[in-house]
Amino acid sequence: MADDDRSPEDDFQELMRQLFGGGAGGIDPEQLSRMSGMDIDPAMMQQIMRQLQGVFANAGDSGISWDMAKRQALHIANQEGLGVTAGQRTDLDQAFALATLWLSEATSISDLSAPPTTITRGGWVEATLTVWQELAEPVATSIADALTTALSEQSPEDMQQLVQGAGRLMRTIGGSLFATQLGQVIGSLSKEVVSGGDVGIPLMPDGQAAILPQNFADFGRDLEVPEDQLALYIATRELAHARLFRHARWLRLHVISQVTDFARGVHVDTDMLEDMASRFDPSQPEELRAALESGALLPPRSEAQNDALARLENLLATIEGWVEVVTEDATSRLPSAPRIAEAVRRRRAVGGPAERALASLVGLEIRPRRMREAAAMWRAVTDAVGPAARDALWDYPDLMPAASDIDDPAALVARLEARARGEEPAPDELDDALARLLAGEFPESGAAGAEQDPEAPEAPGDGDGDESGPAPDDHRPV
Repeated sequence: MADDDRSPEDDFQELMRQLFGGGAGGIDPEQLSRMSGMDIDPAMMQQIMRQLQGVFANAGDSGISWDMAKRQALHIANQEGLGVTAGQRTDLDQAFALATLWLSEATSISDLSAPPTTITRGGWVEATLTVWQELAEPVATSIADALTTALSEQSPEDMQQLVQGAGRLMRTIGGSLFATQLGQVIGSLSKEVVSGGDVGIPLMPDGQAAILPQNFADFGRDLEVPEDQLALYIATRELAHARLFRHARWLRLHVISQVTDFARGVHVDTDMLEDMASRFDPSQPEELRAALESGALLPPRSEAQNDALARLENLLATIEGWVEVVTEDATSRLPSAPRIAEAVRRRRAVGGPAERALASLVGLEIRPRRMREAAAMWRAVTDAVGPAARDALWDYPDLMPAASDIDDPAALVARLEARARGEEPAPDELDDALARLLAGEFPESGAAGAEQDPEAPEAPGDGDGDESGPAPDDHRPV
C-alpha cells in the first residue's frame, strides 16, 4: 500500500505493532507526523518512547515502576532546595535532649537506642518510601490489572492478538501511571509532615525519631507561641511515638497488617474504566490521570472494608491517645503546651491537602477519628493505676485496650485496679481448658470424656501380646 493511501488508523496499528514488538526505539518520526489526528510532536513522541523503555526495564514483577515514584517524590521534595542549617540542627538537638529527660518522668517505656535526627524533606522521602510502597502496592496492582483488562476488551478485533501479547506492557503503563501519582502525593506530603510520626503510621525505620525543620517553621508560624516551646513539644511527641513502637515490637507489624488488609479489598470500578478506555486518546491522558487523583476509579467501600477501616481507626486512635497523654504529662512545665496540643489535635483530625490526596488515590483515610475518646481512656487509666501499669498494656498484643475499652474506660479501669489488688478475674472456658492442658490432662480423641463402649472392637495395638501397646507407665485413663 502506498504511503498516500494509508489512513491514520493504518498508521496507528503499525505504531502499535512496532511498540508491542519491542521496536520503540526505531519508530519513524515521519510516520508519527502523519498521525495528525493524535496531534503528537514526533520528537516528543520519540522521547516518550525512550522513557517508556526505561520504565519497562525498571518495572518489577508486578509491572509497577516504584523507581519512578521515588524520582517523582524526590523531585517535588527537593524543589525548594532547602537543607538543614547548623542553627536548626543545634536548636532541635537541644530540644530532643530535654524532651528525653521529661519523657522519662512520664513513661516507663525506655529511651531509644539511636539518637533522634533532623532530616530534610528528601531525606524523609528516602526513609519512608519502602513503607509507602508496601501500603500502596495492592491498590496499584488492582488498577494495573483492571487497565489491562479494559483496554484489551476495547481494542479492535483485528488487533486482539497484538494486545494480548502486550499484556505486560499495558500493565506496566497503568502501574507506572499510578506510581507517578503516588510519587506526587508522597512528595507533596513531605512538605506537610513535621516529624516522623506525624502521619500516625510507623513510616520511619524502627526506633528512629526525626523532625523536618523546613516544615517545623511553617507549622509554628501562625500559632503565636515561642519557638523553643514548640520545639520541645514536637520533640517530646515524636520521641513518645518512636519509643512506643520500639518497645512494642509487634505493634509495627500489627498496624501495617491492618492497612494492607484494607488495601487488598480495594477494587477498581471496571465499568468506569472501560468507558474511559473506549474513548481513550494516548496523546491526552489527562482524564485517566484526573480519575486517579480524584479517586473516581475506586467504588464505594464494601462492608468488609468498612469493618477493616473501623479496626484500623480504633488502633490508630489507641496509639495516638497514648502519645497525647504521655506528651501532655511530660510537657506540663510548658505554658504553651495546651495551645500546641489543641493545634496538633485539630491538624491530625482534619489532615492536609496531601493526606487528602492520599485518601483519594488509595481509598484510605489514616486520621484517627476517636483520638479524643482514646486519650480520655488513657487519662483514666493513668489516674487509676499509674504510668507503669498503663504502659504494661503494650507488653503483649492481647493486653492492649480494645475498641470496647474506648467505649467504656470504667470497665478497663476496674479490671486493672482489681489486678493491682492481686485479684484475678474469674476464669473462662479458655482458661479452664488451658489449665487442664498444662496439668497433663490430655483429652481423648473423639468426644471428650466419653467412655469406651465395652462391646466395641479392640483398636490395633490394644490386644494381648501386641508389642505396640501402651507402656506400663502410660497415663491414659483405664
